[in-house]
Parts: sequence; C-alpha cells; structure tokens
Amino acid sequence: MDSYPGVEAHGLIGDLQTAALVAMDGTLDWFCAPRFDSPSVFGGLLDRRKGGHFQLSPDGVEYVSKQLYLPGTAILITRFLSADGVGELVDFMPVAGDQPTDRHRLVRMLRVVRGTMRFRVDCQPRFNYGRDPHELDDYPEGHVFRSSALSLTTNLVRYPETRPGEQGVRRKEGGWWTIATLREGESGGVVLETGVSPDRPRFYTPGEVQELLEQTRDFWRRWLARSRYTGRWREMVDRSAVTLKLMTYAPTGALIAAPTAGLPEQIGGQRNWDYRYTWIRDATISLHALLALGFTDETWQYMHWVDDRVREARERERPLQIMYRVDGSPDLREEVLDHLEGYRGSAPVRVGNGAANQLQLDIYGDVLNGLCEADSHGLQFSRQLWLNTVRLVDWLCEHWDQPEDGIWETRGGRQDFTYGRLMSWVALDRAVRLAQRRGRPGDTDRWVRDRNQIYEQIMTRGFHPGRGAFVQHYATDVLDASLLTMPSVGFIAPTDPMWQSTLRAMDAELVSDSLVYRYDPNASPDGLPGRESTFTMCTFWYVRALAQSGRLDDATLTLEKMFTYSSPLGLYSEEIAPTGEQTGNFPQAFSHLSLIGTAVDLDRLLDAAR
Repeated sequence: MDSYPGVEAHGLIGDLQTAALVAMDGTLDWFCAPRFDSPSVFGGLLDRRKGGHFQLSPDGVEYVSKQLYLPGTAILITRFLSADGVGELVDFMPVAGDQPTDRHRLVRMLRVVRGTMRFRVDCQPRFNYGRDPHELDDYPEGHVFRSSALSLTTNLVRYPETRPGEQGVRRKEGGWWTIATLREGESGGVVLETGVSPDRPRFYTPGEVQELLEQTRDFWRRWLARSRYTGRWREMVDRSAVTLKLMTYAPTGALIAAPTAGLPEQIGGQRNWDYRYTWIRDATISLHALLALGFTDETWQYMHWVDDRVREARERERPLQIMYRVDGSPDLREEVLDHLEGYRGSAPVRVGNGAANQLQLDIYGDVLNGLCEADSHGLQFSRQLWLNTVRLVDWLCEHWDQPEDGIWETRGGRQDFTYGRLMSWVALDRAVRLAQRRGRPGDTDRWVRDRNQIYEQIMTRGFHPGRGAFVQHYATDVLDASLLTMPSVGFIAPTDPMWQSTLRAMDAELVSDSLVYRYDPNASPDGLPGRESTFTMCTFWYVRALAQSGRLDDATLTLEKMFTYSSPLGLYSEEIAPTGEQTGNFPQAFSHLSLIGTAVDLDRLLDAAR
C-alpha cells in the first residue's frame, strides 16, 4: 500500500472534456476517455497492478520532486532534483473545443536543465477499468493500443538529440517500457492521442509540440484574465477558478463534482463514491463563484443546461434528479468493480452513483437562488425558462413538507432535514423576488404562504431548545454544518441570539483546529460504516459564518489555516483527515467553489470594517 502516492500528491490537467492526474513522481495514474465519466484508460490510482499507468520518472537515483503550474495556466511542471542533475516533466492537454469528440491529446515533454538524468518510461494502459483486452502494435514512430471500444496512440516527439533507450523498447504485460538518459539541454517527449486508429503513429516535431504548448498557455491566460477578483487571496482564488474550469464539460457547460471515482473518505472504508457527474447543487452554487469573478459566459451556458433538466423533469412528471451525466443523461447505475483493490486497499470501488434517485429538496433552493443571483447581475432569462421554473416551484409547494434524504446523501432512511426545509424556503423566497422584480406571472400568493409556513416550521421544530441550536432534522439533537449557511441565504440575521447560540454549539462540537465536521455519524447513523473526516467545504462555510457574525479576526485566521491544508499546488479534495492528509475524490469542485465564495465575501466584509 505504500506504493500509492497521497491523494494530494497529484496535479490536474485537462482539455475541458476530460482530465488526468499526474503524481509527483511523474506517473500518470488517472485518465478517462473520451469524457470525464467514461471508463478509465489509466486507473493506477485505484489499483497499482491492474489499473494501468504511464510512468515517466528518474531511474536508479535518489531524487526530490516538486510540482508547480506554469503561472496562470493548467500546464503542469514536475521537477526532479538530484545530486547529478535536474529534470523537468511538462504535462498538458490541448483544449478539445466545445463539440464532443473522441480525440484527446495529452502531451508529456521531458527535458534536463542541469547535469544528467536517467529516466524510466513505462506505458501500461488498461482499458475500461482494466476489464477490456487490447492489442499492441509497435512502430519506430511510437505505438498503437487497440481495444474494442477505444484506441490509444503514443506518438514520439522527434528531437534531433534524442537517442534510442539504452535497453531499447521492450514489451511488458501489454505495454512498453524503456530506459533513456538525457543530458543538460536535451529533451524527449510523447504525445498520447485517443480516438484515432491510424495505420501507424507519427513523429511530432519539436515545433509542433511548442506550438501546442503556446496555444494552451495562451488559452488559459486569456481566460483567467477575464477574472475581476483583485482581493487578498488572489493566488488561491485564481487557482481555484482554473481548477473549476478544468472540471467543466465544454460542450454543455456542466460542472462535475470531481474528476475521480472511488477514492475513499476513509482509508480502508466503504464510503468510496463516483463523483464524475454533475450535481444540480454543485453546479448551481458555481453561479455565485462565477458571477463574483465576472465569468458570465459560463453562467449563461449553465443556465441553459439547468433549463433542459427542468424541462425534462416536467415532461416526465417527476422531480429533478440530484445529479446527471455531463451530457444531461440521467442513467447513473451504480456498480462495483470488484477486480480492483481500491486506493490503498479501500474496496469496494464504485462507478456510477446510486444516490442519483434520492429525494433532496435542497436542490430547488440552489436552482432558484442561482437564477435570482444571475438575474440580479443583469442576466435575464427567457420566457420559457421562467415558465419551466414556475412549474418547478409549484411542484415544490406540493412536496416540501415530507421526509427526504438530505444534502449528505445518507443511506439510513429519510428524515425531515432542517437544511432541506431551509433551502425550500430559499426556493420560494427567490421565486417571489423574481416574479415581483420583473413582473413575471406566477402564483405568488401561494408561494408567500408556503414560504412563511416553512419559516415558522423551522423556527419551532428545527431549533432544539435543549441544545440551544438548530439541528440536523426534527427528530434529533445532532448538529449539522450545512446549517452554517443560514445567515448567508438570508434566513436569519447573523446577530440573532438563536443563531449566535447555534454557532457557539458548532464551535464546541464540530470544529477541530479550524477544520469542520459535517456531523457526528455516531450520534446520527447514516446507514454506512466508518467514521467521518472534516469536510473541506464546511470549513469554508464556517469562515463565512464567523465573518458574518462579526468575528473577522477569527474568520481570517481560520481561512489562513485552511490554506495550509491545501496540496502543494493549491488543490483540495473532499475531506481532510485528522493527520492533515486529504481524502475523498480529488480535486473537489465543492471545496473550490466555497473557497472562492468565502474569499470574495470575507474581502468585502474586511473592506467594510476598514
């Protein structure tokens, strides 16, 4: 198990249709094609022996590795430092465009900038999570792997100084490997290409590779230059923005929750979910971050995606599904890949997601809150989108007062979750605002009546007098960090005594050295074995709640502490273990969305205080 790198010891690259993870030793151990939610081609992150990998690492020498991004881009540089030399591996994916395609390119450029280094190059793809056999054809220009569903070509870059490997290219377990030595100033490289099945690979010239690098660099810098954030934490906000863009499927604008599947929330545990899909909640919360940074094009595209989902739900006479595939299809059948051992032995490895059909009422509040915020920024939407929204709100009026599965997708039975009621209140409140602000038609009398009824119910049943706090659901006294958002959505004033006592209770029970737990699963069983780590998004929510309550010094210190838990590249997974290591799928959109929103809000409050 020691052969598995830490989750946080990876960099993310992508082309806006799929993505890959590269470990600090230069091993590419996660890559799915042709889409984020497609089966893996390299899946060594979930099984070092059977998952597949593409290793490009120093050989036979002790070295230290560091990773950084080319500033303002998604181009990853892995540096290898040894007594004999310094090498650099540059990994990137040229942007694939906004039309779905099976063709994706991943460029791996290697150079030595000082001394001499010997490298091991080992390419071992395993198609369809390692379930599909493949054929391998060797050529002087590279290699072609062919499976029943996908082909992968490794094209060599023809640098004049490149020499054959000392041991030549050898076959190994369906792949190829070689050993090569580079001296100062020398370079080598490989361009991986999916979706084409040529008669043979071809040499890429150094000029072609340099042009691809410059095009990719310029794309990311032009995109990031559109951000209007100039606050105190610009470096972290910019990196989060690029990370979110890397997790956006360009043909539809759908934001995935994470590019990985099956990474455990607890090593050896069973909470190993597939996050390569678009949650209505995550994607709608992204509107707040995108609008705060000035990215209106992405906001428009996502609004159209949401409109399509609302329309489909209405046509099928069913509620919104909580998540979809990136193309909007609803089939997320969950299965277990029992031939894979899982990250550090954490089985079962799940793909698909059985929580897709859960009832989570909070997503309606997220949708309406996002639309209301977009409208307040001048992004007025069409008559048809409004009519679809009205039907959505009317459905919620009929169904808000029932048990549901909750934001955390527990599998221990439905409850009257306070957060679900809170966000139902948000949905109706924002619907009333939209109708009145723009003179749009809708049964506002009913919406106001139900909104007020939800408010009274939360105040009387969601607040536990014995705890002096709002609690997870009406039948428990357990605290829940999702309720940290109550002041942010305008339900309660941050100075209200009921809220202040709630925050003090969370301080005492859910917070550990600035890190925040979602809830205590021992006190509130969620139907799954194992314990919880602190939840990254909840920590950022806590920072915002502290700031809104006037505790600006505490908020600033907590945020700065939180930055020390990021990966060396400024990336965050879903959770942070008591040891400080990151756990769960990586990187996590929710974490980076909440980082941006919290930084923007805290900047504003600090400026106002000054």
